[in-house]
Amino acid sequence: MRPGAVTVGAVHGAALLLGAAGLVHTLWHGLAEPGNALAFGALIALGELARRGARPGEREPAPLAAAGALAYALLGDDAGAATTHGVLQIVAVVCAGGLAGIVPHIARGHGPDLDHLARRLLTVGFAALCFQPLYNSGTVTGHLGLGAAYALFLVLVLGLTGLCDAVLAALLLRARTAYPYGPLLRDELRALLGIGSAVCATGVVMALGVGAAGLWALPVLAVPLLLTQVSFRRYAAVRTVNRQTIASLARATEIAGCTPPGHARRVAALSTAVGRELGLGGAELAVLEYAALMHDIGQLSLVDPVAGGATALLPADQQRRIALLGGEVVRMTGVPSAVAQVVERQADPYREQPQAARIVRAVNAYDDLAGEDAAAALEALELLRLGTARDYHPEVVACLARVLARGGTPGVTSVPTG
Repeated sequence: MRPGAVTVGAVHGAALLLGAAGLVHTLWHGLAEPGNALAFGALIALGELARRGARPGEREPAPLAAAGALAYALLGDDAGAATTHGVLQIVAVVCAGGLAGIVPHIARGHGPDLDHLARRLLTVGFAALCFQPLYNSGTVTGHLGLGAAYALFLVLVLGLTGLCDAVLAALLLRARTAYPYGPLLRDELRALLGIGSAVCATGVVMALGVGAAGLWALPVLAVPLLLTQVSFRRYAAVRTVNRQTIASLARATEIAGCTPPGHARRVAALSTAVGRELGLGGAELAVLEYAALMHDIGQLSLVDPVAGGATALLPADQQRRIALLGGEVVRMTGVPSAVAQVVERQADPYREQPQAARIVRAVNAYDDLAGEDAAAALEALELLRLGTARDYHPEVVACLARVLARGGTPGVTSVPTG
């Protein structure tokens, strides 16, 4: 069994054991404050119902459910009266609410993301374990009271919980992709400053609001995040359409016979893998992927097509001309200007190129030289190493070699180790 499969199995197993323990304990001892449990369970289920299917790399497809789960884990008072629910009941309510919310998705054929569910259970359990024992023993209120210091303590717990979730997310992605752990963790931590910070802040406000005003505060505080989730779904739909448009434009060179079938897709997949290896993330990876998909679109402006579509074999001035033509075409499509800049600078000397252009140039040359021929893979990589004096950045070529040695990406010719 691969080490990555062991890691994924261990995380899923830990979440399964925790969820089962919570459900068994709650069924055996009964619910404490059933009104609170029902309200927060319904909120979590509503958040899951409103979620959309997560694409690979997306952090939080159900922010309302996450905020509700964290708020329940940090709930100390209900309208001024101390609560008595414990860690295992919190886990049980989050598990039951999450399962209730994903049933319609399963019925439509969109099964749950097991990594997402495992992370939800483990991180909520972590938050509850950090807060509930200290609160129920009177340690928190005895030392901090219920003022600003108490709110700061909640923020601290949520900060640690966010770090825990980032560590788990990077660990699972590392296990599934074999990308370096450091850049993946850095990318996850950056994401905490976006929707992650909104989820944590809403969780704190919900816990404090219910503590002061009771359960009536939940719907009022949930509406803004629910609207945000709906807006995010629309944004994601627009982004999906944009990506499909870019992919269609990239296939135009293949349909016209300018490039071999699958060339743009292979270059995009391998460029993204090399970008992750170099520590790129978020918007940088999106620009890199789009530029890699459209890197050969300048060939549509040529009167005579390049033999085999292999621009890496052309003289430098012809490569630069095709790149500039490609940049002009990309600008006319309405794609972000950063993508056009990468496309038009892919043929420049690497010392003058931005990082994304260095990656696209090296990966394009590798695929031009190797294609789908395993026997030519080592020779292509060696030619790239010989070109590091001027044409290809040494660090990019080294990262490309590491990615290929690990198996590359689906559909890309890899280089054997040893």
